[in-house]
Amino acid sequence: MYFTYILYSESTDRYYIGYTSDLEDRLRHHNSGGTKTTKRGIPWKIVYEESHGTKHDALMREREIKKKKSRKYIEYLISSAAEK
Repeated sequence: MYFTYILYSESTDRYYIGYTSDLEDRLRHHNSGGTKTTKRGIPWKIVYEESHGTKHDALMREREIKKKKSRKYIEYLISSAAEK
């Protein structure tokens, strides 16, 4: 199983979108400074996740979210998931 996820950093007020097969390990990696693009926003927290059957599906969904280039859309996804 693979996941598309959104992280949030309170210190930078930014979101990060990615995909992985291991959410816990990936979050540890981001919070240890192991990813250049998220190093400045530590600590990160997972605010949204979707599960997918294949790596390809998770990657395509990550790209779809990123293509929108919309903070409003990201916040809509997060709030919609919270209501479930």
